[in-house]
Amino acid sequence: MSHSCLLFLKFHLFCLVLSLQVFPAPVSETCFSDIAKGVMMQLLSFGEAVAISRRSPEKLFKVLDMYETIHDLLPEVESIFSGVFGVTVEASGILMRLGEAARGTFAEFENAIQRDEVRTAVPGGGVHPLTRYVMNYIKLLCEYKDTLEQLFGEKKKDGTELLGTHDGERDFIGDYDSREKKSWLSERIKWVIQVLLNNLDEKSKSYRDSALTYLFLMNNVHYIVQKVKYSDVIQLIGDDWVRKQTGFYRQCATNYQRAAWIKVLSFLKDEGIHNSGSFSSGVSRVVLKDRFKNFNAAFEEAHKVQSTWIVSDTQLRDELRISVAEKLLPAYRAFVGRYGNFLETGRHPDKYIKFSPEDLEIAIGDLFEGSSGSSSFKRRSFTTQ
Repeated sequence: MSHSCLLFLKFHLFCLVLSLQVFPAPVSETCFSDIAKGVMMQLLSFGEAVAISRRSPEKLFKVLDMYETIHDLLPEVESIFSGVFGVTVEASGILMRLGEAARGTFAEFENAIQRDEVRTAVPGGGVHPLTRYVMNYIKLLCEYKDTLEQLFGEKKKDGTELLGTHDGERDFIGDYDSREKKSWLSERIKWVIQVLLNNLDEKSKSYRDSALTYLFLMNNVHYIVQKVKYSDVIQLIGDDWVRKQTGFYRQCATNYQRAAWIKVLSFLKDEGIHNSGSFSSGVSRVVLKDRFKNFNAAFEEAHKVQSTWIVSDTQLRDELRISVAEKLLPAYRAFVGRYGNFLETGRHPDKYIKFSPEDLEIAIGDLFEGSSGSSSFKRRSFTTQ
């Protein structure tokens, strides 16, 4: 119930009490009996309409508002209408039905997450709209923590029934420990998030590039963790849960780097370059030229593609760029340091050694911005020392 409705109800209760105080008996009793039941039943009928309305997730908070309002006013209603047949019983009945409606609407919220099978990939592997919706929903639920604890406490079930069993779902974020002594609401919230994570895992399969799959999971799990850490949700599901999911999205970041850059780094290896039959130095200049050309092409393609990918969180984006740079730049510097001089003495060395380490560092700074894919980076003149 909205704040205005609450004030409206309290105003009518005040008027009814005032009628008892202003008019002497039996006038006050007659006045009370004439208007009290009709007014109160009219107000309660609104609560009944809410209780029997369609249980869409968006209505849960209105149901909870009304439940809290009637719950808080019920002692006052019982006191004022103790002599009026049916009013208190009706109020108690509506309160019970509102509780059932809240539980049912919450269950519909869970089902809606499970049913969201849209496989259209989020461009650039960013945070999925479903992730934002569910976590903002859960964050708002925490404002009704006491009420929800009361509602779910009235319908206690064993852990398996409460949390649900869904064959074939991949619990890729961590196993639920049924031995933990948590509140019913805590376990319910943890399960809802797990349903979301399972759904996101399925959605991640729509990406053809495995590196983008890992980036998508990293983005979404990181978003979930941040929403939990910096809200009252942390009080419900605890630090251990946060640490486990933090470990998961960091592993996703590691898997992304391995999948996205292994090809680029493969051209900076020594294997196959040395050939004692080619020239006195033992380095095959033909192989070396191919290695640099292949590295340049692979890096440019990686830059072009990954500039269109998205990491919305500034800190996470910077950490990922630094991690990529820490793996790529030392390997490139060492490779150029070992072999660059063999090409410097030949014709058009810049055809093969196209980039300085500083060029690559600048290019890495372009990654994860969600550009159109047409971005390019400037080369600097570079000669080996």
